[in-house]
Amino acid sequence: MKGYICHLQAPEFIASSEGRTILDARSPSEYEVGHIVGAMSLPLFSDDERAQVGTAYKKQSREKAVKLGLELVGPSLRKKVEQAEKLARNRKVSLYCWRGGMRSGSLTWLLRTAGFDVELLEGGYKAYRDHMYQYFAQEWNFITLGGRTGAGKTEILIELDKREEQILDLEGIAKHKGSAFGNIENHPQPSVEHFQNLLYERLGQLDPKLPIWVEDESQHIGQCWINDELFVQVKAAPFALIEREMGERTKHLAEQYGTANTDALKAMFDKIARRLGGDNVTLAHAKLDEGDIEGAAEIALRYYDKSYDFMIEKRKEENMVRIQGSGLDFGAIADQLIKHKNELQGEAHLA
Repeated sequence: MKGYICHLQAPEFIASSEGRTILDARSPSEYEVGHIVGAMSLPLFSDDERAQVGTAYKKQSREKAVKLGLELVGPSLRKKVEQAEKLARNRKVSLYCWRGGMRSGSLTWLLRTAGFDVELLEGGYKAYRDHMYQYFAQEWNFITLGGRTGAGKTEILIELDKREEQILDLEGIAKHKGSAFGNIENHPQPSVEHFQNLLYERLGQLDPKLPIWVEDESQHIGQCWINDELFVQVKAAPFALIEREMGERTKHLAEQYGTANTDALKAMFDKIARRLGGDNVTLAHAKLDEGDIEGAAEIALRYYDKSYDFMIEKRKEENMVRIQGSGLDFGAIADQLIKHKNELQGEAHLA
């Protein structure tokens, strides 16, 4: 029995994919760089085969490229079906390639013939990415959460989430804490492309009309990059500044980094040596050798506080609420933020 196929635009494709298996027909390297979140790789061509077909298309003709593609794929057709059966046991698949052309078209024919229910992304992954940027550009109701390094902004976001507030954890998505020390454990970050895909997937779970708490970040989070449309809105959003004493912040940083390898921590200080000063780096190394993580953290904060205070001076006070968090746990700070939500947004904006 032939399967059913329908061509869907990107928003409908994403919306209808629940209960279906999303299959990416592009090459393994294309998939690795970035893919629709949740998609499984079922490449029509290997990286080498794709290169061969592409060369034939450019240097010879489309017809030659098609024949070469058939020659390369023909022996593996049964294997492709068997792979699809393992990935999509209910035989319902949502399929895409780069532009919705030969690769997804060929796999669609194959899977339909094998009895699969197929939904095809019109325009392919490129159309998905184009839609994603349009989605980012809409108006978002952000409230930006700021504070000097060590204020516990990520932990406060977690507490807001527990209180059923909408949050966007950019550092969590980027797998990086945002400073020179942000990836001391060397967790692999997503590519810039896939970071944006993950960001789109998360924003799709949120209501843009309701408040969304987001941490104040630079445009680059490690190797990841926040696209302009979103970054401008985060920077222009109402701003909640968490103020906590130095001692509380150094203690928090010591708790975060206290189990890290001493040599790795020293290497992180070396990264900011030019801005921190050689004498301060030497002193920080000595503190680390003594096991005085809080002392080393205080030295780092001399640089980060100066840099952050300079940035805060550029913000408009009328668009900012200062929250005194010293002496409060993160949950209590989250409660204070919720109490100030109307003030942050303005009654007219909430109406």
